[in-house]
Amino acid sequence: MSDVLASPLPRTGANLAPTVSVVVCAYTLERWDDLVAGLAAVHRQTRPVQEVLLVVDHAPDLLERARTALGPGTTVLENVFERGLSGARNSGAAAATGDVVLFLDDDARPDADWVAAGVAAFADADVVGTGGAAVPAWDAPGRPAWFPETFLWVVGCSYEGLPGDGAPLRNPIGASMGFRRADLLAAGGFTAGIGRVGRHPVGCEETELSIRVRRRRAGRARIVHTTGAVVHHRVRRDRATVGYFLRRCFWEGFSKAVVAAAVGPQDALSSERSYAARVLPRAVVAGLRSTATGHGSAGVRQAAAVVAGFTTTAAGYAYGLTSRRSPRTTTGAGRG
Repeated sequence: MSDVLASPLPRTGANLAPTVSVVVCAYTLERWDDLVAGLAAVHRQTRPVQEVLLVVDHAPDLLERARTALGPGTTVLENVFERGLSGARNSGAAAATGDVVLFLDDDARPDADWVAAGVAAFADADVVGTGGAAVPAWDAPGRPAWFPETFLWVVGCSYEGLPGDGAPLRNPIGASMGFRRADLLAAGGFTAGIGRVGRHPVGCEETELSIRVRRRRAGRARIVHTTGAVVHHRVRRDRATVGYFLRRCFWEGFSKAVVAAAVGPQDALSSERSYAARVLPRAVVAGLRSTATGHGSAGVRQAAAVVAGFTTTAAGYAYGLTSRRSPRTTTGAGRG
């Protein structure tokens, strides 16, 4: 294991409030305005943070502008690992000094109590991670009528079917999540070969990491849902299309196959089994019933999107199983 990820700080005592580092990862100047707005919202939090780290993922033009334009309250770093979101997050975690590391997407804007709500659960020593609520902020003309609530994960947002506040999560949504830094680093960080690289719509790096973090702390280790930790996650018009919807579903299925190969299908698909068996059938029935009772065609279109999304995700999973792609740690190191 690389030394930069091998020496976690001691975990905060139960009687002490944890210090907090916020890590924001960015890769393109195209999101500059969103990035600046998100950082400004972090600096206005009701619960102060120890530091705010912006990690620039192999984008020299963005790095130069950030170092020139951003104030002294934000530390600008380069991704020192492999290109991609996993490497950028690991660079931030390695540089962070807080007991808890909160991760925020570069196109997400947190509410004023985001830090306070995201950190509160860590008062329980068994909590190793938290997942907040990501509310979609659609570009005009807004959410398409055919887009089902059950598939908001396609655009990186909280979706119908998630457990309630304080309930255990297998993994958080990446736009708003946190981990104890000691546990994150001891587990080896995020894994390269899983997760987004630039605009390629892959994912599941949070799933794979969360499983490893909990396994390391055998017993009662939990990741919990903190619905009060709200971010508003921008959804651009190019992601509100059928084409993007289906591509994202396919690569989500592919990524799940990669995770299953790494940690086993039992844990990798634990949430998906309930989601496919209970949540999706209810969504299809609700959509068809809505149309049948005279509420227009949106319901049947959403039902069709649910079926298409599930089928495409399953196809991606099957493709991932046959491709035999193996993930690897960003540092080329062992798992811990």
